[in-house]
Amino acid sequence: MQRKLTKWACSVAAVVALTVALHGKEIRTSQAGLLLIGNAEGCQQKPYQCPADVLTVGIGTTNAVEPIKRNKVYSLPEIASLYAKGIKQAEKCVITYANGNAMPQGAFDALVSITFNIGCAKLKNSTLFKMARLGYSKAMCDQFPRWIYANGKVLKGLVDRRNKERARCLIS
Repeated sequence: MQRKLTKWACSVAAVVALTVALHGKEIRTSQAGLLLIGNAEGCQQKPYQCPADVLTVGIGTTNAVEPIKRNKVYSLPEIASLYAKGIKQAEKCVITYANGNAMPQGAFDALVSITFNIGCAKLKNSTLFKMARLGYSKAMCDQFPRWIYANGKVLKGLVDRRNKERARCLIS
C-alpha cells in the first residue's frame, strides 16, 4: 500500500533493525519476515487513521496491541517495542492455532504476517490455519492469495502482500 510520506514517516529498515537488536531473543520471526510485514504496513511516528479507520502508529500497531496516544510522536525505540509486542501476539496465535512450532521458518514468517494483518480471531478457524494444523504443505501456502478483500473489495496492496507471503511460505 502506498502512503504519502510525511515528516513523521520513519524507516521500516531502521525499526526492524532496532526490533532485532532489542527484542530478537524474544521473537521467532526472522528479519526477512519482519521486513515483509514492515514494508507492507509502512511506518509512521505520529498516530493516524488507517484505511480501515483504526488508530495506528509505528508499523501497524493498533489499540489491540497497546493503547495508542493520539497526539504523541513516538520514538523509533518505542515503535520497535510496540512492533515486537504485536509480533509476539501474532506468533502466539500461529503457535497455538496453526501448528507454528512445526512450521519451517518461511511458513512461520508468512503465517505471522497474515495474522499480524488480519488478526487471530479471524484466522484461528480458517482453512489456512486448519491446513497448517495438519502440517506444512504447498497447498497450505496456496491459501494466502484468498485473503485479498477488505470491505468486500479486492485491494491491490493486499494482493501484493499475499503474493509475498505465499512466496515466503514456499521457502521451507
